[in-house]
Amino acid sequence: MKYNTILQIDDDLDDCEFFREALESVSGTNYIAMHNPLEVVEELRKSKVVPDLILLDINMPKMSGSTLLSLLRNENSTRSTPVIIFSTSPHSERNKTDNLNVLEYIVKPNTFQDLTRVIKRILSA
Repeated sequence: MKYNTILQIDDDLDDCEFFREALESVSGTNYIAMHNPLEVVEELRKSKVVPDLILLDINMPKMSGSTLLSLLRNENSTRSTPVIIFSTSPHSERNKTDNLNVLEYIVKPNTFQDLTRVIKRILSA
């Protein structure tokens, strides 16, 4: 398996729970969710777990996903960690992350079946 630990950074707890359930239905990949972008960098500095993949929402209160991504790219532990933008924002928002080395920009699926398809594709890429 390419990704052993996925970190999802998203302020929407329901979206994170939806993703966790879909991930568990198709994979045994470890899953971590963080909801406050202001705490992410510090928490990752303290943690012994370094994610293999980060799913990042763009639109969050307190700090935008693109700002957080810039901070993550300046950290030694996450500088080269693959990041997928996983957001309800349309692809037109992608220009905010184009220069920050993002693997992909995915608009969040609305159905469980579509989400499991997306997760399977991500895990097999």
